[in-house]
Amino acid sequence: MEPEPVTAEAPRAIGRTLMTQSWLELAFVHWEVEPAAVARLLPPGTVPDLFEGAAYAGLVPFRMHRVGWFSLPGTPYFGTFPETNVRLYSVDGEGRRGVVFRSLEAARLVPVLAARTGFRLPYVWSRMGIRHEGDTVAYRSDRRWPGPRDLYSRIKVRKGEALAEPTALEHFLTARWGLHTVIAGRLRYIPNVHPRWPLHRAELLECEENLVAAAGLAKLGAAPASVLYSPGVPVRFGRPLTVAV
Repeated sequence: MEPEPVTAEAPRAIGRTLMTQSWLELAFVHWEVEPAAVARLLPPGTVPDLFEGAAYAGLVPFRMHRVGWFSLPGTPYFGTFPETNVRLYSVDGEGRRGVVFRSLEAARLVPVLAARTGFRLPYVWSRMGIRHEGDTVAYRSDRRWPGPRDLYSRIKVRKGEALAEPTALEHFLTARWGLHTVIAGRLRYIPNVHPRWPLHRAELLECEENLVAAAGLAKLGAAPASVLYSPGVPVRFGRPLTVAV
């Protein structure tokens, strides 16, 4: 089946809300990678999602804000923390485009344990921080558990002008309406909905990290293919859907 179109708004409703949260102060840093390098890292039942024949790997630091269950209010302390993820892009047999997370650094241990146990997502506990100085945003992360403890990232971006209309590639890299993960031995798709991304061009001022290599992608180009910033969006997740393989 052909992949569904890339859309700036969610292509479908999610039904009953399973979880709410906000993603704030995001930097999207992406590199072009070989499709074969991505294919070996995806769960069975998915293939690399390609843009004009190329695959992409993303390093995305941000602030998670007020994670909440169902219609309950989000949690101010345990549900609010810096996060940095290494992500790839996937398509399942029903044509749904998604994200596959190779690692997710987070600064709160309780959410890490919950996500690892309940959704089988590769969350890890890290010492993290986000600092604003004028139009620059600096993100830091140092892994704590589970190891290895020498994994880290230092990212700094300068925010630029707001985008009235992102390019086709920028839509492809940011308009993701679900994630693929394996739960209880079955491939699942967890859908989400949120408003259209408010995006800004950004300049990458600093990028020292070894998270991407540790996630299985050792060969990246020196310069990223895309750098963006967003002040963020509120997000709702639906219940996991089983994907036929």
